[in-house]
Formats: sequence, structure tokens, C-alpha cells
Amino acid sequence: MREGTPNFDDRVFTGIKELELIAKKEVKWVLPSTSILKALEEMAHSYRSLIVQNSTGSFKGLLTVMRLVNYLGGGDLFQIVERRHNFNLFSALSKEPVESIMEKNPVVVYVDEGIKEALARMVNYGAGILPVLNRENKVVGILTEHDLVKYLAGVVSLGLKVRDVMSSPVVTVGENATLKEAMETMVKYGFRRLPVVNDEGVVEGIITAVDIVRKFGTHELIERSTGGDIRDILVIPVTEIMVHDVAVAREDDDLASAINTMLTRNISSVLVIDDEGVLKGIVTERDVLYAILAPK
Repeated sequence: MREGTPNFDDRVFTGIKELELIAKKEVKWVLPSTSILKALEEMAHSYRSLIVQNSTGSFKGLLTVMRLVNYLGGGDLFQIVERRHNFNLFSALSKEPVESIMEKNPVVVYVDEGIKEALARMVNYGAGILPVLNRENKVVGILTEHDLVKYLAGVVSLGLKVRDVMSSPVVTVGENATLKEAMETMVKYGFRRLPVVNDEGVVEGIITAVDIVRKFGTHELIERSTGGDIRDILVIPVTEIMVHDVAVAREDDDLASAINTMLTRNISSVLVIDDEGVLKGIVTERDVLYAILAPK
């Protein structure tokens, strides 16, 4: 469990060159005027975010999968679909520009600051993605929780069990939930992934914001609305969208094993279950970062 205040002393960063941690120097970007449909199609390649910049390369904002989930039915941005487009899916996707829903003032880090500052902002602001800017407001890279876990897990000895860092209880959705209910739960709690459980609490799968955006971006979900009303899509059962092949761990497993699972499978979380498959907790990349920074 998370306890205490994160520790940002230099012991974590000794021997690490700052710029080596900026793993994604070539970032995907769109213009503010880009349609939401084009952005979805770009993000269908499993991107969690798109940089928004103008034609001269100046940073304007960030489009994340969670902003799209909010817009597509999970939160207050859905009012744009309802009021401006009268629930017309094709109008809401092809005519609405990215600038309507992007984060205009996201948390950022400047390239002349450093990894310590980046970690502090991720933890203190709950930001899983940080655009990396120079002082001329131009994007030089993007830093994610996954990048930091990948590098820091190799230089910090944790010696912890999964039970020591997992989050519990876990926000879930039932197997009878609809897509809209799942998206609303994501937006309400700020979680981009939700385990799907049955009435006994046994894990049946997991649904993530990336999965939802990918299925819109590949037009798989768009094609489910023959009449063009987005509400046709929002009632689809979550079981038709969730991933069944879920990465799991046990409470007594070494945390290093769970981290290795995340990195080798390129996923952001591991579900913690008991021998009957009942959900006991979840370990996310943020939990791992907090463990690295927690007071010793």
C-alpha cells in the first residue's frame, strides 16, 4: 500500500544520465484543427497520447486516451456529442477538432530540468505522460510511466513482494456492464484500466482506455452503429471489448517478477488474484514508481 511521502533524494538517480531516459524522442503529433476521427485512427496503433502543436511546431496541448473516453461517453465532454452533434457519431468524429477536447495546460517537464522533476510531477499530479519541452515551447520528447519503470527498475533494488505495493480494493466493472458504464467509471475514478469481474469477484478480463480508443480508431466500433447514433455503441456489453488474456500475479510473488511481466508484455498493470481467481489487488506502473520513491 502507498504510505508516507515520496522521496526524491539523489540515491535513486545516481549514475543515470537525464537525456537517456527520454525514450520517445520521435513523438506522434497532430494539429489543433485535426479531426477527432483522424486522431483516433492515429491512436489505433496503441498510442496513449498525441502531442498537439501548431504548424510552426509550438506546443499547444495533449490529447490522451482518457480525454477521448470522456468525449465518447464517459464524462462531461460527451455533452459536445449530445448538444452540438445530436448524438450523430459521424458528425462528432469527423467535424469536431482535437482542440475542443485536448488538455490545453497539461503537466510538462522541460528538458533542462531532469528526471527527478519529472518523477515528482508524475507522482504529485497523477500524470502518467509528460511532454518534454525546451524553453522555446517546442516538443523534444515525451516521457511515460512505462519509460521510467523500464529504466529505474534496473537501477533500484526493491526487495518487495507484490502485496507490499499493490492497490486494494480495486475499482472494477461487472461482466454485465455496458461500454458506457465502463467509460463513466474510468472517468469518475481517473483509471484508464478496469478489471472485469463476475458476481463472485473472479476476474473475467480487463478493459482499458487504450483498447476502447483502438476499437474506435480501427472503425470496429464505428461500424456497429448502422444508423449513425453513438448510443448504439454505448450499450455494447463490456465483455465484447475486454481483453481475456490478463496478466496476473499472487500476493506473495516478488515485485520484480510483476515488473518483468509488465515490461515483457508491454502492459501497464498486473492483476493480483488468489488461487480461485478472485481479484485481490492491482499493481500499476504508478504503484511501482511510488515504491521506488517511498521512504525506506
